[in-house]
Amino acid sequence: MSTEPKIVITGGAGLVGQNLILRLQSRGFRRIAAIDKHPKNIRTLARLQPDVETIEADLAQPGPWESAFEGAGTLVLNHAQIGALDEKPFIDNNITATQNVLAAAKRHGVKNVVHISSSVVNSGARDYYTESKKAQEKMAVESRLPVCVLRPTLMFGWFDRKHLGWLARFMGRVPVFPIPGSGRYLRQPLYVGDFCEIIVSCILNPRPGQAFNISGQEKIDYIGLIREVKAATGAKAIVLRIPYTLFWLLLKTYALADSDPPFTTSQLKALVTPDVFEVIDWPGIFGVKATPLGEALRQTFRDPVYANVELEF
Repeated sequence: MSTEPKIVITGGAGLVGQNLILRLQSRGFRRIAAIDKHPKNIRTLARLQPDVETIEADLAQPGPWESAFEGAGTLVLNHAQIGALDEKPFIDNNITATQNVLAAAKRHGVKNVVHISSSVVNSGARDYYTESKKAQEKMAVESRLPVCVLRPTLMFGWFDRKHLGWLARFMGRVPVFPIPGSGRYLRQPLYVGDFCEIIVSCILNPRPGQAFNISGQEKIDYIGLIREVKAATGAKAIVLRIPYTLFWLLLKTYALADSDPPFTTSQLKALVTPDVFEVIDWPGIFGVKATPLGEALRQTFRDPVYANVELEF
């Protein structure tokens, strides 16, 4: 039996989890347990990474998944509810589930925790996601476990089902791509491949008690980012600005037909909130080379294997 400490990744079948597992396996890590409650996405992970221990479970409910922490050296606390129409999913998945995961990590003596928080904890936005992520980070920091906190900005890359990935797929299906208002909303997109290399660094060289704001190194307006996505994907859609109120009404109408829409009115509000996040020298701190935005978008949308893997909401 291998004596290599196990790495447990919650939210293991999502954007960060899938990309992180690819990079861990390329580094030779073999004892990896990924926990996720989404049936199709966890099956996708199992198909792509058959050597990984995959566990389909709702972390908000105690259960057999807790035994995955036996022999674990590192927990990557990565699960999160990002979008929903009401508060309950955020409470269940960002707060209750986190309480359960931290309790399991304590019982099994996990020695290193990398908590994937969010830049929104420093944001001016006030919504269910922001408030629940603040509470989640507070729980992790106050758990008395050896926790390193990473706060990424908006991420994109392979397996992106909600942000630029969904927008790119939508752009490929419609003749006109709407932009709310002026579109001049500053973004600091972070390539998930770079972020996962930072996580790997924190696994190899634990940083307990430290917190880092991990922002994209390049700043770009939202409308400029959408145009970069269009160029990377080769989409033909016309990028068109429409009034903010009309955009809001379109989202509200869409939500009447979809109980879990990919983009909500609260996310729209967060999009136009003027936030500028700290840019630290994470390439120097973690020894990770930052991928230029244009190259990262090309890798995301043109890779022959992973660019076409689509996760569900």
